[in-house]
Amino acid sequence: MARRTKIIATIGPASEDERALKGLIQAGMDIARINLSHESVELALERYHRIRKVSADVGRPVGILVDLPGPKVRVGHMPDEGLTLVEGQEYALTPGRGTSTSELIEVDYDDLLTDVHEGDMLTFGDGAVQVEALGRQGDRILVRVVHGGHLSGRPGIHIPSDRLRLTTPTPDDLRLADAFVEVGVDMIALSFVRSAHDVRRIGVEPSPRGPLVVAKIETRAAVENLDAIVEASGAVMVARGDLGSEFPIAELPHLQKEIIRRCIAVGRPVITATQMLESMVHAPSPTRAEASDVANAVFDGSSVVMLSGETAIGNDPVHVVDVMAQIAERADDEFDYGGWPLWVATLHPDVEDDVESRITNAMTSAAHRAADEIGAAAIICLSRSGFTVRSIARFRPRAKILGFSPNDRTVSQITMSWGTTPYKLDDTSGSEDEQAQQALTQAAALGEIHPGDLVVVLGGSGTYRGRVTDTLRIVHIP
Repeated sequence: MARRTKIIATIGPASEDERALKGLIQAGMDIARINLSHESVELALERYHRIRKVSADVGRPVGILVDLPGPKVRVGHMPDEGLTLVEGQEYALTPGRGTSTSELIEVDYDDLLTDVHEGDMLTFGDGAVQVEALGRQGDRILVRVVHGGHLSGRPGIHIPSDRLRLTTPTPDDLRLADAFVEVGVDMIALSFVRSAHDVRRIGVEPSPRGPLVVAKIETRAAVENLDAIVEASGAVMVARGDLGSEFPIAELPHLQKEIIRRCIAVGRPVITATQMLESMVHAPSPTRAEASDVANAVFDGSSVVMLSGETAIGNDPVHVVDVMAQIAERADDEFDYGGWPLWVATLHPDVEDDVESRITNAMTSAAHRAADEIGAAAIICLSRSGFTVRSIARFRPRAKILGFSPNDRTVSQITMSWGTTPYKLDDTSGSEDEQAQQALTQAAALGEIHPGDLVVVLGGSGTYRGRVTDTLRIVHIP
């Protein structure tokens, strides 16, 4: 069985040239992530257009996700050689935007002195370095290192979200979002989401006219408001770095499972992120624990697994993606395909209450059951918006899903849907029946289906405005 779980690779200095991008795509990158926290918008746009070019040259759709900075609190630039915080030693934090030193670490948050309390545990970066606040002394907060480590660049610092006085999206987020919406970006990740209102404030058009909005779940408030956030979003990311700072670490694996299942149940793709193969920033192979982490994210039901520093600044980004693809593919082989849809069927997953959505969800449920009973070689979805693909992907069918759409952006957004290979429908001039035949012809020409195969085809009859998926047919390929 080919790999079904998708892979996001973050593009950075180690992976931004055309040769590296081609290697990443060939190794298995489905979606390229551009992190806007560290680069200028000009450099980020250059990367965006380069990814588009290489994707076209390779002839494979690659989705592009831009990750907005959000109200991230960061420390001032570390010295060129970085700064090693040693366990047990004390340091001082102060509000400011200058350069940090071993004597004084500046933090770009004006309310630092009032919002950080004695006894608070503060983490840097993705949580590897942790300090305890000892209290305020004049214009600074004294901290003692609990878990030491090396800091470089401008790492983030986690302050308890229930006290943080920053809102999302920030004015800078909105400016960046506008720049990438203008060039047609596929997905936008929104940081530090605490409510569905935060998601709606991004103000983009619904997909596929606009990008899929990916809500990052990284705060206690986001977990408490999860269902409403999921309903307002196009997809969700389990951002385990800050989430692990908001909750006791023993809770994190259980939160991951719960968030994933609640997203998949309502047809929202879900990304598991942060430190998946972190050791491969420098090492040629992952730790045993990291390999198990990736596999367990697949078993949990993740639509996508994400690489961050491993591909942005790592020694061998292409090799990292190749290793991730191997682990995910092997885990896909062992996924509980029989048990998963039985679990989905026990829920009442449809957050959409309109007739069109209920019809599409019912048809995709029937398509999954039919494909399983007849041993279908493929499920072909004709979808203008991608909703049909996302709806059937939640059942995790054994048959591969082929997502055909006449819309270029929908094709790119389908790259985030589990188990789905996206294709542009060549000819959309005919009736719905003729388009279904066109998809079958293309699938056969591409080698996706073969004579003798049974194929399930999902499409629309044209009866409903918006081309609702209300037609299911089973085709025997002659």
